[in-house]
Amino acid sequence: MSDNVSAFGAHVAFFESHESEVRSYCRRLPALLKSANGAVIIDDKGRSYVDFMSACGALNYGHNHPRLKAAALNYIQQDGIAASLDFHTIAKYRFLNGLYDQILTPRKLDYKVQFPGPTGANCVEAAMKLARKATGRETVVAFTNAFHGVSLGALSATASSAVRKSARGSLNGVVRLPYDGYHGAGLDDLLRFRAMAKDLSGGIDPPAAFVVETVQGEGGLNVASEGWLAALADVAKDLGALLIVDDVQAGCGRTGTFFSFERAGIVPDLVCLAKSISGYGFPMSLLLVKPEFDVWSPGEHNGTFRGNSLAFVTAHAAIELWDGGFEKAIEDRSALLEDWCHSLQEEFADQLKSKGLGMMRGLEFVTPDHAIAAADLAAQSRIVIECCGPRDEVLKIMAPINIDLDLFRATLARLADIVRTVLKPRQSYIQRLQRNEAGLDSHDDRGYPISRSQFPHRVADMKFDGLLRN
Repeated sequence: MSDNVSAFGAHVAFFESHESEVRSYCRRLPALLKSANGAVIIDDKGRSYVDFMSACGALNYGHNHPRLKAAALNYIQQDGIAASLDFHTIAKYRFLNGLYDQILTPRKLDYKVQFPGPTGANCVEAAMKLARKATGRETVVAFTNAFHGVSLGALSATASSAVRKSARGSLNGVVRLPYDGYHGAGLDDLLRFRAMAKDLSGGIDPPAAFVVETVQGEGGLNVASEGWLAALADVAKDLGALLIVDDVQAGCGRTGTFFSFERAGIVPDLVCLAKSISGYGFPMSLLLVKPEFDVWSPGEHNGTFRGNSLAFVTAHAAIELWDGGFEKAIEDRSALLEDWCHSLQEEFADQLKSKGLGMMRGLEFVTPDHAIAAADLAAQSRIVIECCGPRDEVLKIMAPINIDLDLFRATLARLADIVRTVLKPRQSYIQRLQRNEAGLDSHDDRGYPISRSQFPHRVADMKFDGLLRN
């Protein structure tokens, strides 16, 4: 590839010509990215971007963490086995030892570990299949605004109509219940479902499992209360159903503790982990299974790349980061983000509200176009960020959980100005963004034009477009 491939956006045309229309994130940020370290990404022209997205939670520890990178390089240099199916390897042995010694045993959690195919969706599918086999039942209960993946089995539990529409007529075996707080839903809805499932005339068969995110990421940063989660665990047990916690995005420290369910004092029957379990962005997933439910036959759920040894190596190094002070460092950053969200909520009480937990927080805008506009302006200001929720109404902040505090403060200050620009357009904020090198010039550094989002269903007539052009 020529060093000048990205001159004046040539690389954008190249990808448009050669890559499927399914691509999405690059439409908001079309830069040609080259390298990254910590929370900073560099493009081919040397421009820096602050990562408030962390590969959708796959890079909780930031880009190229030095300890993880050293472990990976050392393993490769020693000709370590890369793909190992489910053979016994030193890499897997060390990872499992670390997982038990530093994560599971201190939390008094008794699980066996299954390595499905290396994606979150495959892990969810394994959990649902295992629950059905262990209970001899068919139905799985999932919740409103849930997102569990887009492969067919996981998609049946996903609620988003945007991703379900391509699989019409083949999404079976799931009953949908309202998530905690959904249009006023709460404990009564769980108890009513339990009564119906136990009633001989209730018309509902007892389910095989309940699958739940304790914090819904793609669904809009909805946080289930501790009481609701505890009640859900009780209902599942009472009905003889398994409780599956999908911790693919909310786990590995994202909500403050290693597992997102720790705050509720529950012990799920099955736990899905992926994304940041490898720590470095290498594909990996694992399913934690209570021993009494490990009823698989050999090879019954497999996958060629379930033995990604390089991921085992970096996962072990990531687990070793969890010493006595690591959670305190996450707590400090979480408090900073919480204060930031609440301060903007107070400033614009009638236009947005704070949502989320830990380092998985954001702002829900009354007008979805405002959230989309803020994300587009953030991209122009070289902040990598996304929206979530059923209408993209939530500006979602998912910075690395160990992001440098000074960088975090400074970038949040820039993002606050962007929110103000959207909600209360004033020239003073535009000038302040320019002083902070926000990169509002669409032809900055003679590069490709960084435009607003190219998502065809998101383009709106923003009131401040004329202001920006001026």
